Amino acid sequence: MADPSSYRPKPGQIPDSPGVYRFRDEHRRVIYVGKAKSLRQRLANYFQDLAGLHPRTRSMVTTAASVEWTVVSTEVEALQLEYSWIKEYDPRFNVKYRDDKSYPYLAVTMNEEFPRVQVMRGHKKKGVRYFGPYAHAWAIRDTVDLLLRVFPVRTCSAGVFKNAARTGRPCLLGYIGKCAAPCVGRVSAEDHRELADEFCDFMTGRTGTYLRRLEKQMTEAAEEMEYERAARLRDDIGALKKAMEKNAVVLADATDADLIAVAEDELEAAVQIFHVRGGRVRGQRGWVTDKVEEITTGALVEHALQQLYGEETGDAVPKEVLVPALPDPVEPVQEWLTGRRGSGVSLRIPQRGDKRALMETVERNAQQALVLHKTKRASDLTTRSRALEEIADALDLDSAPLRIECYDISHLQGDDVVASMVVFEDGLARKSEYRRFQIKGFEGQDDVRSMHEVITRRFRRYLAEKERTGEWTDEEPDGETGDGTGPDLDDRDPEDRDPRDRGLKDEDGRPRRFAYPPQLVVVDGGKPQVAAARRALDELGIDDIAVCGLAKRLEEVWLPQDDDPVVLPRSSEGLYLLQRVRDEAHRFAITYQRSKRAKRFRAGPLDDVPGLGETRKQALIKHFGSVKKLRAATIDQIREVPGIGRKTAETIAVALARAAPPAPAVNTATGEIIEEGEPDTTAGSPGEPVPAGAPEERRGQEP
Repeated sequence: MADPSSYRPKPGQIPDSPGVYRFRDEHRRVIYVGKAKSLRQRLANYFQDLAGLHPRTRSMVTTAASVEWTVVSTEVEALQLEYSWIKEYDPRFNVKYRDDKSYPYLAVTMNEEFPRVQVMRGHKKKGVRYFGPYAHAWAIRDTVDLLLRVFPVRTCSAGVFKNAARTGRPCLLGYIGKCAAPCVGRVSAEDHRELADEFCDFMTGRTGTYLRRLEKQMTEAAEEMEYERAARLRDDIGALKKAMEKNAVVLADATDADLIAVAEDELEAAVQIFHVRGGRVRGQRGWVTDKVEEITTGALVEHALQQLYGEETGDAVPKEVLVPALPDPVEPVQEWLTGRRGSGVSLRIPQRGDKRALMETVERNAQQALVLHKTKRASDLTTRSRALEEIADALDLDSAPLRIECYDISHLQGDDVVASMVVFEDGLARKSEYRRFQIKGFEGQDDVRSMHEVITRRFRRYLAEKERTGEWTDEEPDGETGDGTGPDLDDRDPEDRDPRDRGLKDEDGRPRRFAYPPQLVVVDGGKPQVAAARRALDELGIDDIAVCGLAKRLEEVWLPQDDDPVVLPRSSEGLYLLQRVRDEAHRFAITYQRSKRAKRFRAGPLDDVPGLGETRKQALIKHFGSVKKLRAATIDQIREVPGIGRKTAETIAVALARAAPPAPAVNTATGEIIEEGEPDTTAGSPGEPVPAGAPEERRGQEP
């Protein structure tokens, strides 16, 4: 626990101007981001007597080891920078809304030649029109199924569309009249886009025009005694009205607005949002957050607005946003929303009438969401806490292991030996910090030696990070571990490195690779693996990290200093958590091992040509038909392939010559010479020809 006075800025250092500040812990991780109209006044509040601070604020300032700030010109800039840093650093003490699900949207891909109607989740794409979000995907499909009678827009995937265009036959929807079948030319691209525009107009609330038009067409068809056509139009009108009934009118003046309500207690808060477009509720979503800082309802609303509109522009930000409490001050937030939309946005609290009544409905939904969340989470939090306490008691740890790392070795009969590292924090998997390794220090199968190498490499890198940031000033251990376990993590193959590791600077506060130590290291295995892990840590001079192993056979927990295992009850939550950690490490390791094995099996002679990418490889094989014909080609013939110059052609020829096939093989039963690639199924291993002159004991040998 740090003393805030140890890193308190000197008087006069903090400017009296708007800005954004960051608190960092001893490992240089950003743990809190905040903004202030006056940095000097705001930061002074954090360095008062600890007894006067809110418990969560006190926990934050005692966890932090430094504070820094950035001055900006206006409060709007501070708001934008705060949102950017929260998204970038993911600070543990900031309010983070956990979306309880990935909400589906009804999307129309207007950026394609033939727009498609489909269900979409995740990040929004440019050129796609979105409607929603909806609570369930089936609700979107029901609505689309009704509307396709009137607006037969394409709903098929690109593969189905291309296949129909190739065969000249539309899919089932084309035959039953729920698709205009542009794939076979029944309508032009312009007519199909007009259909998509009409579909979007209807979804935005402009429904009266289409209903009146269909009713007029139905009347005309009946007067002309075209009763079948009139009946179809009648059914179309019924389908549109049924689709409209799914979104009841809640605001009579066709308002476009988002209503945000908050339900909270001392520990958590739930946020509910109703999206109203054209006076109808078009979507609903909800978030829940832990109140890890002392925060008002207005500040919760401000964070919700950042989460909701931080990446939205244009019409995605409505003209009116109704909230239960206004941020303080409200002007910068309102100006920020106006900038996101490109025109004026009204941010206010509804006082009376239909909008106030609808806000009360949203508030009831927020209260129900909070009650449901607390009911679901109570047992989960209790279980995780009990599991960590049981592990601490069983292993005689000073405190509960909030960060657990587990390692597993995977190979196939000594080939493609790899290892995995998975991380659990507070009993939950933290997949962004998973890592994988190739074993390079030796060849063959030796799980104990492999475990020693992996632990050495991981914690050598940790010590190097500490030294670089000034957190560890002793002399760094030698680069080798004494038994030749090989290179440090910087020498990993590119595919060994996590993409998040590349190009990150230590000073920017983003996660540095392997920079944070665990309280507990778990290895998949028994006493030999545990002893290897402990020996690796001892050789590096690390004595404050506990080590244990979990053996698969009897699920026994092994400690390095004990001759007998620790046996946890089968009903123990601590044992269950250790099993989950071990199983996740095994899954991650075997997935990597299989991918490497598959890649090795797919390798060919062209893979050894430096600078030859996948596109030019395919062009060479397509041009010559096979590697055998390519090997027989001259340099000038290889140069005929587009994108291949003389230097590359010479490199290819040399590489293929070095990888030339062995001497001709002979079928020992008939004396016949076997062509390259033709298997001999009469002798030797299946598919493996026996070279002429092979020893007699190999001939006819059983596989």
